[in-house]
Amino acid sequence: MAALALLVAACGAGGSGGAGDGKGAQVTVAALPLTDSAALYIARDRGLFEKEGLKVRIQPVQQSIQALPALSKGQVDVIASANYVTFLQAYEEGALDIRVLAEGVRVAPHMMDVLVPKDSPLKTAADLKGKKVAVNILNNIQTLTLNAILEQQGAGGPVYRQIAFPQMGPALEKGRVDAVHVVEPFDSAIQDSLQARVLVDGGASPVESLPISGYVTTARYAKQHPDTAAAFRRAIEAASKIAHQDPSAVREELPKYAKVSAAQAKSIGLPAYPAATDPGRLRRLTELMRKQGLLKKAVNPSTLLVK
Repeated sequence: MAALALLVAACGAGGSGGAGDGKGAQVTVAALPLTDSAALYIARDRGLFEKEGLKVRIQPVQQSIQALPALSKGQVDVIASANYVTFLQAYEEGALDIRVLAEGVRVAPHMMDVLVPKDSPLKTAADLKGKKVAVNILNNIQTLTLNAILEQQGAGGPVYRQIAFPQMGPALEKGRVDAVHVVEPFDSAIQDSLQARVLVDGGASPVESLPISGYVTTARYAKQHPDTAAAFRRAIEAASKIAHQDPSAVREELPKYAKVSAAQAKSIGLPAYPAATDPGRLRRLTELMRKQGLLKKAVNPSTLLVK
C-alpha cells in the first residue's frame, strides 16, 4: 500500500501528462525492475521514443497490480511488464477495459526458477507437494506456469505464499517458506547471496514460449490517443527486436534500472523478447488460465490488441 501511495502521489499531480496525441505527447509508464521491462529502457536510451516524437516518463513500481488503480484513473498511461493474468482477470471482471499495446516477454529456460536453500531436503519437483512456495502474486502467472510444469511431471501442488520479489531472499533465508519461485534479476541475486540451488526450471515445458507480460493501457486511452499509442508500440517493438537480436543490449541495460550488478547481468537467464504480438500465443495463455480456473470464459486476445 505504501508503494501504491507513492506511485499515486508521483503521478497524481496534474494527471499523467498524456493529454494530446502524436508528436510531442508525453506518456507516463509504470514499470517493474525486471528483465521484462528491458525493451522500455532500450527504447528510452537509444532514442526510439524520441524518434517517434514521444516524451516518456518512467515510474518504477514493485508489482504491476500496484499500478492498476493508477492506470484506471488515468494517472499512468501504460504499465510495462504488466502481468497478463492479473490484467485479463481485471478485464473479465469488468474492473478495467484493457488493451495490449505490445507484447513484453515470453517464457524462456531459467528466466525464472524455483529456488531452495543449499541444504534443503527438497530434491525434486515432487517434493514440493504441500510445501510453502513464495510467489509475487497469488493465482497469477507464477502459479499458473509452475502448476502446469508440476502437472506434466505428475507432481503434487505446493501451498503458495504471496511475497514481493525483493523480500523473497530474506524469506527463504529465515525459513518463512520452503522455496521461492522467482524471476530474474532476483533469481540470480538469491542464488549468489544465499548459494540457493535451482529445484525447478520455471521456463521448462510445457510453458516455454508462453507470453507472460506486456505493455498494457486502457481502451479509453487507446481511443483518445491512437497516434501516441501506435508510436509507443512501434518504439517498443523496435527495442524488442534489438533485445531479441542482441541479448548484450539487455545485459548492458539491466544495471541501470534493476538491482543487479554488471557482473550478474552477464549471466542471468533472459526471457524471450518478441518483435511482434502473436494473438495465437496469447490464446494459448488464456486457454491455460481457463483450465486452471483463472478465467471463467474464453477471451479472444485479438479484440484486445491495439493495431
